[in-house]
Amino acid sequence: MTDSVVVLAGGVGGSRFVLGLRDALARRPGAEITVIANTGDDLWLSGVRLQPDVDSMLYALAGVNDAERGWGRAGESSRAWEEVAAFGAGWPWFTLGDLDLGTHLARTGWLREGVPLGEVVARLAARWDLGGVRILPMTESEVDTRVIVDGPDGVDGSSGEQELHFEEWWVRHRAALPARRFLNPGIESAVPAPGVLEAIADADRVILAPSNPVVSIGPILAVPGIRDAVRNAPGRVVGVSPIIGGAVVRGMADACLTAIGVETAADAVGLHYGARAHGGLLDAWLIGEEDAALAESLRAAGLTTVVTPLWMRDAHSSASLALAALDPFSGQTPRSQA
Repeated sequence: MTDSVVVLAGGVGGSRFVLGLRDALARRPGAEITVIANTGDDLWLSGVRLQPDVDSMLYALAGVNDAERGWGRAGESSRAWEEVAAFGAGWPWFTLGDLDLGTHLARTGWLREGVPLGEVVARLAARWDLGGVRILPMTESEVDTRVIVDGPDGVDGSSGEQELHFEEWWVRHRAALPARRFLNPGIESAVPAPGVLEAIADADRVILAPSNPVVSIGPILAVPGIRDAVRNAPGRVVGVSPIIGGAVVRGMADACLTAIGVETAADAVGLHYGARAHGGLLDAWLIGEEDAALAESLRAAGLTTVVTPLWMRDAHSSASLALAALDPFSGQTPRSQA
């Protein structure tokens, strides 16, 4: 029986999966869940520090998130940010709700006082009962994701480049500007946040949530030491495909995958992570029933594959998916296991 689970996650898909995992483990005494959250989406805006993926996870576990939008707090207003915009400050296409702004102000105040980011996240989480789930930032360093897109041509006729913060590319441009590549400046010298490596080493199961493989899971694995920790984890490492039937479930992960030369397909993403037996990360890869035909090619590449329902439409289906990830072969027919 799995008692200690570590989840690498970011964004809405990761939050929904962790909610299902919490429900699935609710009746297992002593079960522990640690979320290693992506902080590549973080940014400074109008003097406050935003952590979109950390806050999405926090609000979802606290039950105060806006489930319809998928981000922010429920019952929001935006009077404060409207005032900021009236002064010509901030980003007019990026709205911060009043309740959400309270989180950012508290976080920014602590950071400016010198409180380490891991402790800041713990203080924010302490406000609510998260059902025993612990949230750790992937690193305490600022390694905001930047996107390189086509820019104005150079004076010599050469093709130019433009660098955008990920949130500008994602929210303002809706990922419509083809990305050349993604960067996390400073990540080469970053270190895992306190507790991250220990959690992975002590886990009975490490799960790569169905989050964006490029800009959510990718930055976590890029922090020096984390990829190796996952590869060497004593517990089984299981990944859940964020692609179902050749399409992204939510957001624009297809634009991110295209930028790194990976097809928007469940098998391509699984091979992107790779089988641990062949130098990759995964012991098992969960794909949807819609992609059952892809299992054979994954098997040929040495990646153990389980076909199971992936849609997280409600609490029950989310918990069922979590159980499948905890014990990938339980209840599977020989045809479902590849």
